[in-house]
Amino acid sequence: MNIKKLAPWNWFKKENENNGYAVPVKRGHVIRHGGYAPSPLKTLHEEVDRLFNNVFSGFGTLLFEPGNPFFSNMAGDILKPHLDLGATEKEYTVSVEIPGVEKKDVKLEITNDTLAIRGEKKQENEEKNKHFYRLERSYGSFQRVLSLPDDADRDRVNAVFKKGILTITIPRKALPESNVKQIEINYA
Repeated sequence: MNIKKLAPWNWFKKENENNGYAVPVKRGHVIRHGGYAPSPLKTLHEEVDRLFNNVFSGFGTLLFEPGNPFFSNMAGDILKPHLDLGATEKEYTVSVEIPGVEKKDVKLEITNDTLAIRGEKKQENEEKNKHFYRLERSYGSFQRVLSLPDDADRDRVNAVFKKGILTITIPRKALPESNVKQIEINYA
C-alpha cells in the first residue's frame, strides 16, 4: 500500500510560511496564580473584554493605514485570486481566477520546488452621459505561491490564459522506487 496516497500534498506550504500567521491554540485548563482553574463563564467574560479592548483601541488611528495589521491581512486576502487544484495519474492542474487582468500582466515562475503566480490588475472604466460623468479605477498586485510535489515535471509545465482563467498543467513524472527493506519479525 502506498502511504503517500493517503496524505495529500500541501500545495500552500510555501505561501503559508511566507505569511507567518499563527493560529492560537488553547489546550487544557490554565491554572492561574490563585491555584484554581477559572470557570467557563469567567473565561468567556475575559475573552469578551479582550475583544472589545482590541476593537476600540484602534479608533485613535486610521483603520486602513498601511501599518495597521488589520489592513494588511484584509488586503492580502482581497487581492489573492482563487484557485482550483486537480490531480490525475498523469498530471496536476491549477486553475487561477484572474478576471480583468491581461495576459501581459501575469508572470509565472518556477524556482526549485516553488511555483509563483504574480500579476497586476490595472482597470479603468470611464462613462460619460449628458447628466453625469463616472470614472472608476482598480489597481492592485497579487501573488500566489505554491509548493510543487516531488513528482511534478518542472520542465514541461504548460499555461493557457482564456477568459480570465489561467490554467496551468504540470505533468507528473515517475519517481524512482525507494529502497524499502522489509524486516522479518521473529518470535522469541
